[in-house]
Amino acid sequence: MSDIDREWAISELSNFITAIKIIRDPSPGIFALINVKSEEEISSQAYVVDRILDVVFPNWKQEFPDPRADKWMGYYEVALRAKTALERQTEIKEKLGDNSPHITVSQLHPWIWEGARSLWNSGHFCEAVSAAVRKINAETQNKIGRRDISETDLFKQAFSLDLAREGKARLRRMTPDSSKTYQSVQRGAWLFAEGIFAGIRNPLSHEAGNELSEHEALEYLAALSVLARWVDQSTVEKARGES
Repeated sequence: MSDIDREWAISELSNFITAIKIIRDPSPGIFALINVKSEEEISSQAYVVDRILDVVFPNWKQEFPDPRADKWMGYYEVALRAKTALERQTEIKEKLGDNSPHITVSQLHPWIWEGARSLWNSGHFCEAVSAAVRKINAETQNKIGRRDISETDLFKQAFSLDLAREGKARLRRMTPDSSKTYQSVQRGAWLFAEGIFAGIRNPLSHEAGNELSEHEALEYLAALSVLARWVDQSTVEKARGES
């Protein structure tokens, strides 16, 4: 939640919460909803609330009961929790001693999150990682204009130290020179990609039915995000005279 506009988000959640009034029924443990605003207005606000909840509680759709059940009762409860989380986040971290850095899936490189988003939000973490792998493979093919190779071979050739040849463009993470640093970053990129396909992609594709935990899947996506950033930030080197 580090990049969220907290004041704006809190204000939007507060507006939504006050648009619905909760009253206690005379019967023990029973509550009732009274809409202060029209259904149309509340539905419009709910669209913004959805986006906020996606950031505050990335897996809220799996962790909380169906927010559409009992009209707006579900949304009301989750919105209250999100508002508290935003208002007291700093205090909670200080008091509980959790000031360590953190990362959420939405903060990963856009290629990775775009590839994984729909499956991740539905709780299919294994498939989400596989989709992110396919996305980075496709984006790398697009960047160097190749469809004849993919996966490990694609990245090995893309980051090869060899000069670009006709139809075989290269990716350069830094300006080519004779330094060991240049050789290291190029070699590191293709070896890192090889490790991802050998250690992440291949096991996932060959072990059908085995689901990943959310935390493990996030670690895999973080690794993919590093590779995606390297590809995205690299310059394309083409053979002389090739457009």
